[in-house]
Amino acid sequence: MSILVIEDEKKVAAFIKKGLEEERYIVEVAFDGEKGTELAVAQSYELIVLDILMPKKDGLTLLKEIREQGILTPVLMITAKGSVEDKVKGLDSGADDYLVKPFAIAELLARVRSLLRRGSAEKSTLLIVADLTLDLVSHKAQRNERTIELTAKEYTLLEYFMRNKNKVLSRSVLSEHIWNYNFDTGTNIIDVYINHLRSKVDGSAEKKLIHTVRGVGYMMKES
Repeated sequence: MSILVIEDEKKVAAFIKKGLEEERYIVEVAFDGEKGTELAVAQSYELIVLDILMPKKDGLTLLKEIREQGILTPVLMITAKGSVEDKVKGLDSGADDYLVKPFAIAELLARVRSLLRRGSAEKSTLLIVADLTLDLVSHKAQRNERTIELTAKEYTLLEYFMRNKNKVLSRSVLSEHIWNYNFDTGTNIIDVYINHLRSKVDGSAEKKLIHTVRGVGYMMKES
């Protein structure tokens, strides 16, 4: 599942991102309100973790704007302000839950799971491409009733492919969304991971799902 974290304190953002990625969520980070608004409007996320005090645009303004545009993505608001009045302002602006800094990562994850469960009641938790299925709750992948064992990074990569089926994904896009540039882009790590994933997903199957688009990147093609 993909989560947008909008937090200007880079250490806090890194702390949240690391905790979420260890639970196999796909995480994107924005460090100011303008960039956060841009991403929230342009892309689809299962959850937004939003700080209130930020440069360029504060969290309350951001939240009001995206709600006015009909974006109903669950929002977990985080802030150093813990008064009842501040919480009421956040919830009245359209937040679904409120967490006061400092917080333990375990509490953040519990709030995230709760909000995702609430949202999953209205949407499917199963991704399907041809005869390949991925359960977003149990993290179980199957193809034609064959269980596919995946590492954490392979799971994240497969989910991203399935959410973007029939779209060409360049190496730069994959490095941004899956690895977040935290590796030497001169290496062939992306190709290595995709080859491992391809062998597990396609294997000896007659119908191949993961394709190389020469000179561009990769695609999960349904037909």
